[in-house]
Amino acid sequence: MEATKIVSVRKKVITKDTKVSANNNNGPGLKIIPLGGLHEIGKNTCVFEYEDEIMLLDAGLGFPSDDMHGINIVLPNIAYLKENRHKIKGMIVTHGHEDHIGGIAYHLRELDIPVIYGPRLALALLGDKLEEAGLLQHANLKTVLPRDTVSIGQFFKVEFIRNTHSMADSFTVAVTTPFGVVIHTGDFKFDYTPVDGEYYDLAKLAEYGEKGVLCLMSDSTNAEVPGHTASEASVYPSLDRIFSQAPGRIMVTTFASSVHRLNIVLQLALKHGRKVVVVGRSMLNVIAHARNLGYIKCPDEVFEPMKNMRRLPDDKMVILTTGSQGEPLAAMTRISNKEHRDIRVKQGDTIIFSANPIPGNTIGVVNCIDRLMIQGANVIYGRDKGIHVSGHGAQEDHKLMIALTKPKFFIPVHGEHRMLVQHSKIAQSQGIPAENMVIIDNGDVIELTENSIQVTGKVASGIELVDRAGVVHEHVMKERQQLAEDGVITIVATVSSEGKLMTEPEINLRGVVTKVERSLFEKIMTKEVERIVEVRWNDFLETNQNGETEINWTNLRLEIESSLQRLARRELQSYPLVIFLLQNIEEASDSSSPANTISRRRRRSTASVAS
Repeated sequence: MEATKIVSVRKKVITKDTKVSANNNNGPGLKIIPLGGLHEIGKNTCVFEYEDEIMLLDAGLGFPSDDMHGINIVLPNIAYLKENRHKIKGMIVTHGHEDHIGGIAYHLRELDIPVIYGPRLALALLGDKLEEAGLLQHANLKTVLPRDTVSIGQFFKVEFIRNTHSMADSFTVAVTTPFGVVIHTGDFKFDYTPVDGEYYDLAKLAEYGEKGVLCLMSDSTNAEVPGHTASEASVYPSLDRIFSQAPGRIMVTTFASSVHRLNIVLQLALKHGRKVVVVGRSMLNVIAHARNLGYIKCPDEVFEPMKNMRRLPDDKMVILTTGSQGEPLAAMTRISNKEHRDIRVKQGDTIIFSANPIPGNTIGVVNCIDRLMIQGANVIYGRDKGIHVSGHGAQEDHKLMIALTKPKFFIPVHGEHRMLVQHSKIAQSQGIPAENMVIIDNGDVIELTENSIQVTGKVASGIELVDRAGVVHEHVMKERQQLAEDGVITIVATVSSEGKLMTEPEINLRGVVTKVERSLFEKIMTKEVERIVEVRWNDFLETNQNGETEINWTNLRLEIESSLQRLARRELQSYPLVIFLLQNIEEASDSSSPANTISRRRRRSTASVAS
């Protein structure tokens, strides 16, 4: 029954201009537009807009799936922000995880964000990213402390509320708008024994709840998980036991940004008399900033540079490294592949994966673990080992959040669709009417007033893919996919100005599987080139303004290429990328000619690329 109510509400509110409340104000409402983080994990990016002002909340990135060949990161499509860049008054950052700050450096290349407010650790990490990108001098970063209040434009006032998460220095935010207070939880759980002693400011949440919260936007990541999420401190006993029993080296891999986990590992290294070698630039940076800000407290003597690693006895060493998600270039993955310059697995090594795979990374993590085991390591991993705990609240945490804030309207965010649906069910069980909540997708435009919540339209959304050279456009990704799946065929032909094929076309197949002998397939392709040149030559002769006959080499090339694409599709029953290169023998003899010797084109449409 509850599921039916949720689905019917979604169908109702997503219809453009459908009113959820009959008491809607006549004027424009507060617009909330998520550009990332809905129906997915990652690239959390949200827009608050009223009249001619926009405030941004976080700007994260995502990670590529296996079919995104050559892609390093995934960003949300920010076409809407580019169109409305003149409205942007500032940004607020909730915490320093990559899925919340990783896109900022890319966006600053295209947008002017007047000011960015956020916690000290998050902005320290962001500052490194901006400096590396050459953008630090263009950014106005302002750190905030718990219960600080800032104004962005004339319509938004934001109070930062300390919360607890897997990363230190994390905030929930209360945004005061012309229609009321919107609370965005950020990523959170209720940790009653936080490693750093920084407790969730429940009193401030309850204070807002008593005054009246218009809308709650709440993290849905663990909405399917019953009970409470355990404290970060709960991993200490399990890790302590492993440290005490390990006979040789200990390697620990976790998220570089999991400051609390890093703190626990450093404390255990001190307790058991082991030196710590830190591997991975991101982990080195996080530890340095966290120590400077007081979130990690340990003496310098606990650390040992990698160059001194061979001098240490195995039973006195901890290697703390990146790569818990099986990332191809991360240190632990390179160690498992025997590609790391300084570290090789030894018999007797204990390797701890103190993280669970995020969706999409499971295969990479499992393969990495297998390779480490084959080399003789004792690899400890899995949810039942007590070596990892989530940074996101479970169902009872969600109930407490709703009970404290008492929102009139509710929007589940940060999660895949099933998580959003389950979170909505939890909200209904806490007394929020189904008609007072919406389940939305990236790009949906929510409008809020004192008495209504509605989805009034949709803006451009989606993804931008980035490799080491920059943004990868859609047609390039289609070609990469085509190359990966069906290979490429290149054909080079030389034709004289009299319409004679001067030599047999040169045909090259890469990654292509032929149903017939390759030599026979090449003969079929050659005959097709010969046929078009001989039979259709006159179709490509044109008369210029001076009455002279000219050859339309471009049309000839396109015709041959198109025909070869159709032929390849028919003969191979697959869709290799076909590239035809046409050379004119007379032009080839004159290298200074403005018309180049090679006429080349890659087909851009899906049909021609795939044919």
